[in-house]
Amino acid sequence: MSAAPLLHALRVDITTLEVDAIVNAANETLLGGGGVDGAIHRAAGPGLLAECRALPQLRAGVRCPTGEARITGGHRLKARHVIHTAGPVWHGGDSGEPQLLAACYRNVLALAREHGLRTLAFPAISCGVYGYPLHAATAIAVQTLHETLPGAPTVREVVFACFGEDVLQAYSAELGDEPDLP
Repeated sequence: MSAAPLLHALRVDITTLEVDAIVNAANETLLGGGGVDGAIHRAAGPGLLAECRALPQLRAGVRCPTGEARITGGHRLKARHVIHTAGPVWHGGDSGEPQLLAACYRNVLALAREHGLRTLAFPAISCGVYGYPLHAATAIAVQTLHETLPGAPTVREVVFACFGEDVLQAYSAELGDEPDLP
């Protein structure tokens, strides 16, 4: 029987991680934006944008509906792949936001399993301009991964890449760990 995957939080720039895949908290167009999405596109270079543009549009401009995930190459990143997922915009919690956020994590893991990925790094999906409350989002992230990881046996390590101290503290508390400082 193999050991359970390691889940931990680090205060780190997700674009610097050498993992099989980093997760992009993208918008539905997959054509870049602000926050982590913009940082990933800038670090990966123009090849990532070109690959995203080549993905099929499901409806006008939408390449990845909220809650779904798509995989591309990592281009100039140390990560071999980028898994893009469009998290929900917070509208108070009664518009299906928790279910859509959990679907982001499940669908990322489905792609990780399909592609035999061992190491993943997640940002705090939907916690930036999409306004999802940080502690509610971290609880969903950790719970969904604990529930879903047994179905993705290739995944051995999950890093929650935390941009700020508040995010690091929230994930560390949810994981029941002391924060890993750089």
